[in-house]
Amino acid sequence: MATRKTTRGNDQDVENAMLGGAETIKDGFEQAVKNYDQMLAFGKDNAEAVLKSANAAGRGFEVINSEIFAYTRKSMEGGVAAIKAVLSARTFEEAFRLQGDYGKVLFQSHVDEAARLGELALSTARETAEPLQARVTAAAELIRE
Repeated sequence: MATRKTTRGNDQDVENAMLGGAETIKDGFEQAVKNYDQMLAFGKDNAEAVLKSANAAGRGFEVINSEIFAYTRKSMEGGVAAIKAVLSARTFEEAFRLQGDYGKVLFQSHVDEAARLGELALSTARETAEPLQARVTAAAELIRE
């Protein structure tokens, strides 16, 4: 009779172990599915961030290119006007003065335009990096979890 009690106890232990194992496997599978869905969503968000970043870079380069084109055109028109003014000068002194004045204006114009292009480039870099920075932050938060 002692053997029977031991067998029933062993049967109960085996049954409890199997139920516990099945529950653990079920929980593990559910967690794996949740993690997989989370990684898919994370990957989708990353792709969207790269697309936003590329669009921001494209817009920024377009603005910079149009600014360079406009400045070049304005500079060339100013140069033609300066040449006309110098050629229409009545004396050498007047011609040298006009050329010197134009040189000063041209130099200041170049400095101002370089500063403006620098600001546009910096703004473009910030806009381009912003979506990617957000994804790096999201990845850090995901790792912390």
